[in-house]
Amino acid sequence: MKNSVEWVRSVLTERLSAVSVEVVDESAAHAGHREAPRPGEVSHLSVTVVSPLFTGRTLLERHRLVQEALGEAFAAGLHALRLRTLAPGEPND
Repeated sequence: MKNSVEWVRSVLTERLSAVSVEVVDESAAHAGHREAPRPGEVSHLSVTVVSPLFTGRTLLERHRLVQEALGEAFAAGLHALRLRTLAPGEPND
């Protein structure tokens, strides 16, 4: 399923050569909203990605890389994405 937690984790790991991907489904906090997901789908995610591809890139460039990697998920119903993008060695406070 193109907007499941497992699919998102897998895609980001593969497409961004990520060394760490944490995905938290926050969809339940938005139940009742117009964009609420169907059973088994997610609409709101919080994602932390650590990737060497982020080294030397601005925050905007990092977020664009993630959004491009997840284009299929957005097309399948992903509505909101909270991102924390880090290069290896950057603190994850």
